[in-house]
Amino acid sequence: MRIPRLRYDKHLPSYLTKEEIKRLLGSITYLKHKAILTTIYSGGLRVSEVVNLRIADIMSKEMKIRIRNGKRNKERYTLLSQKNLEILREYWIKFGYKNYQPDDYLFISRQTKKPMKVRGIELVMDKSIKKAGITRNATVHTLRHSFATHLMNGGVDLRTIQALLGHSNIKTTSIYLHVMDYEILNIKSPLDTFE
Repeated sequence: MRIPRLRYDKHLPSYLTKEEIKRLLGSITYLKHKAILTTIYSGGLRVSEVVNLRIADIMSKEMKIRIRNGKRNKERYTLLSQKNLEILREYWIKFGYKNYQPDDYLFISRQTKKPMKVRGIELVMDKSIKKAGITRNATVHTLRHSFATHLMNGGVDLRTIQALLGHSNIKTTSIYLHVMDYEILNIKSPLDTFE
């Protein structure tokens, strides 16, 4: 007897608007936390990728971030924005340490001197969402969805977004086609073109 495969409902990714992202990042007063969440949004990183970032992965001359331990241990490069770089430099002036090695972790815990834990960053996000007055459910991964959605709405092609996110399959990336803001793109229904 064949057992039918279970079908899972596919949900559209939830994302925050640019205004909500601005409010969220603006509400964070602790510089390390601001640097972490800004880096996640700015480059579309997974939370596991941000905790594994090394100092040498911030490639300021090329304006990109190297992701060494992506999903399935894939390596890729993503965007390093100018604003993100400025926050990271400010963070390093305040929290950096002498005699560091380029392969040292970028974000370490003050208590353990080891890489920050995923759960710690999730708690930072939860607190920041509340502080910013955002009532929708949003997780750290929502920042990644927001990055992809904002690129899509900005006219960046699907293949480029796929490469930046590190998706193996274009079908995974194509989910962002469903959350495009058609008003921003100035797309009209054919019905509205009738005279």
